[in-house]
Amino acid sequence: MNALPATAAEYTAAITARLTLMLSPSQLEVIDESGEHAGHVSANGEGFGSHVRVRIASPKFAGISRVAKHRLVYDAMQNFIDDGLHALAIDVV
Repeated sequence: MNALPATAAEYTAAITARLTLMLSPSQLEVIDESGEHAGHVSANGEGFGSHVRVRIASPKFAGISRVAKHRLVYDAMQNFIDDGLHALAIDVV
């Protein structure tokens, strides 16, 4: 992924697909909160794609620490981070 998808819906769908592929979540919610940060230095001007919250549960999290769970999510999201995702909030449920 090198270009931001055309819409916020496409962007969250791409994140959902990536996390589903990498972590096989039993529960997943992807919320683009970029609009709440419009005008901030870290906002990209598109209104989406800079600030995302992920609520996730996965069998791959069984028996590992909170830090390790977050690391798995960050690893799965690395291409989005490389492409300009500025803030990733992770809620493990």
